[in-house]
This record gives sequence, C-alpha cells and structure tokens, in this order.
Amino acid sequence: MLTVEKIGGTSMSQFQDVLHNIIRGNRKNGELYNRIFVVSAYNNVTNWLLEHKKTGEPGIYNKFLNGEDYSSALDSFCQRLLLINDGFADIGLDLKEARDFIRFRIDQAKTILYSLGKVLASGYVNRSDIYLAAREILSSIGEAHSGWNSANILNHNGINARFIDLCGFSDNEPLTIDERIHKEFSGIDFSKVLCIATGYTKGVEGIMRAFDRGYSEVTFSKIAVEVKADEAVIHKEYHLSSADPKIVGVEHSVPVGHTNYIIADQLADIGMEAIHPKAAKPLELAGINIRIKNTFEPQHPGTLISREYISPQPRVEIVSGSRKVIAIEIHDPMMVGEVGYDSRIMQYFQRFDVSYILKSTNANSITMVVWDKEKSRELIRVLKEAFYQVKAVPVAIVCAMGTNIAMPGFLYKAAKALSERGINILSFAQSLMQVNMQFVIDRENYEDAVIALNEELCNLK
Repeated sequence: MLTVEKIGGTSMSQFQDVLHNIIRGNRKNGELYNRIFVVSAYNNVTNWLLEHKKTGEPGIYNKFLNGEDYSSALDSFCQRLLLINDGFADIGLDLKEARDFIRFRIDQAKTILYSLGKVLASGYVNRSDIYLAAREILSSIGEAHSGWNSANILNHNGINARFIDLCGFSDNEPLTIDERIHKEFSGIDFSKVLCIATGYTKGVEGIMRAFDRGYSEVTFSKIAVEVKADEAVIHKEYHLSSADPKIVGVEHSVPVGHTNYIIADQLADIGMEAIHPKAAKPLELAGINIRIKNTFEPQHPGTLISREYISPQPRVEIVSGSRKVIAIEIHDPMMVGEVGYDSRIMQYFQRFDVSYILKSTNANSITMVVWDKEKSRELIRVLKEAFYQVKAVPVAIVCAMGTNIAMPGFLYKAAKALSERGINILSFAQSLMQVNMQFVIDRENYEDAVIALNEELCNLK
C-alpha cells in the first residue's frame, strides 16, 4: 500500500515525535517504506518569510516590496533557522551539513532577489509579476530547510531516505508544476526508499499565484495523483473533531471518524480546512481517500474522507464556524419581482474579489455573510453608495454539518438548542442537499452556540 503523507508545520517543529510516532512507529525495517512524506516549513518560518498568516505582521517579503534591506533580514532569518537546527542535533541532524545547506540556499535566494530588483528598477516589466516571483522564491526556503533536515535525520537513523527538492533552485527548466513532480518522482522504487518532498513546487504557472499559502497541500495532492497513491494522509497536531476542543472541552469533542468530500468542502468554506479545496478536488476525482490523523496519537485511525460515504446513523458530524464575519443586508422596496437584481450586487462582489459564505433572501432584501477583511469593508463602502439601503453588522456564523441529516427533526433540534441558551438566529441558510445548517448569530454568542449544537446534535449526550 503506497501512501502520500503530509506533515504540517507545528508537527514538523516536533520532529522527534514525527520520527517516533509516524515514521518509525511500531514498524519493522521492511515496513518503513512505500511512503512519501510532503513536509511544510517548521512552525512560523513561512510567517517570517512572507507575513503572519493570522495577524498579517509583515515579513521579509515586505522589505523586498518596499526596497528595504532584505539581505540583512535574510541573514538574521538564517540565524533563526540555525537555532531551529540545534534542537534536532540529539535525534541525528548533522549540524555542519545542515548549516552549509541552508546558508547556500539563502545565498542563492539573495542572488535571485537581487537580479529581480535590478529588473524591477529598469521599469520595463510588470511590477506585480516580479513581486509574485519574489514571493515564490522566499516561500520555498522554509520547505527546503525542513525537507533537507528531515532526510538527513532519517538517514542518520538507519532509514534510506531521499530528499526530493521540488523548489527548482538548481535548474532553469521551464516546467509546469505537474511536469516537475512527474520528473522528480520517475524511476523511484518506493519499496526501498522513503521520499521526503518539499511542500513547495516550482512551476511556470507559479504555485503561490494560484494557491498562495495553501500550496503545500496542493503539492501533496498532485504527488498522490501522480504516483497513484492508495491513500493520502494528513498529519495534524489535532483530530478532525465534532467541535473545537478548546471551546467544548476535550471530553465533549470526539474524532469524526468518517465523512465525505462534500463535508470537507463545507469546512473549507468557513475557513476550517481539513484540506485546501483546490487540493481536495484532484484526489476526489482520482478516487483517493484522505485520512486526517493526530501526530501525537499514532495508534488512532483518525478520520477518513471518502467520496461515497454516508453515515449509517443520522447524525451531525461536525459543528464549526467563525466569529470573524460580517453580515451585509441590502434592502430595496423596488427589489420585489425584479429579475437579476442580485446579479447587479454580484458585479461589485466580483470587482472587490469578495465571496460570500451564506446567502439568504426575502421579497425585498438580500443578506450575505462575508469574511471580516479590509476588502470586504471597502466593498461595503461602495455598496452603500450604489444601493437604496445597506446595513453591515459584525456577526458570527455557526454550522452543523453531516452526511446524513436530510430528514425531519435536525433543524428543530438545532433551533431549540440555540433558543434554550437565549441565542437569537439573525439569519439562516440550508441548500436542498441538506448537509450544512448555517446560523448567523451575535458574535458574543459564538462559543455558547458551538457548545449547544455539539451537545444536542453530535450524539454526545
């Protein structure tokens, strides 16, 4: 059985646990292979290179954009990586070899960035293309660092490992992402070598341009399809659970166990990605199941995401949502009966590159829930100038999702559970497919709503 397995940044930072729990486990030497590991950068490394994913705090990329001293910033960054390396010396990392590798890679990146800066200064090129190229170069450093280290550690632990560097620093071949993956994995006997591949892949189309920070899962997906993997495994520092254990408590949150790709899409739509949706689609079409596992509970089978699964018992599998959303309501007495009114609204959404999570309508008003981001606030300012009456309210959205909830009683139970906690439903949406009940509520009620729906609908009583 050939598996392709992705390890996230938090888990990578605790590589001694990855080595013990995932790579070695209880396997005998002959059972160590037929696995390809796709690694993320160590925790926070990509944040330092680009910008913090959650807070937006600028990284080295911002210095390049502003014409500041990114070279010195990369030198300081290199020292941070060397300190990370020190933490792996006791599990087999050769510190000298590791130091030489990352210093050389950063010097290579400096050379390319310097050349890009010169081209940019000429004024003959599109600035956005140069900026995107710089973003690609910087982002690749983190995965090259963690990938090289991992292969080095494994080889010093008696495991025949090969570093598959998809970053393309050593060649100028104009390959697409798929072509590079095909080239690098051709001719490998996976039964005799354990491959460690970078989560970043260089390609003429630009993996960051297409997928931005979700690129490592896209690489993972493309590798699994290329090698015709039997299963794609994602190792996280937590289980995919019925609800966030930090909200409901560990004792009231259980691993989902089994769900399908439709539910994975619902999760991605509210920002709780089991896997990036553009990474999930190729796997779904290829008929490759995804397994979400907890790095620190290696014996637990985790949660299997498959194409055809429907829960044999009616149940809500996951309760989740977000407090970082805004409800936009557009009201117009002339809307009733007017064909295409909402298409006028969507033109503004498209212009500002804003997608909605929920949409609910009545005769003369349309409510849409969007992420609470600057571009959403810019959209709202323009909508207020263009339409009769526009109201924007900071809210939360909480969703109850399941593969088998299309029957009487679930909506009643959900609304009753919220009502008994004194939570008013401001807006609601559910499609005919009936896999996701979406409730818009006041932000201050979010945690209570998650607790109430998890307790009432996930068979935990």
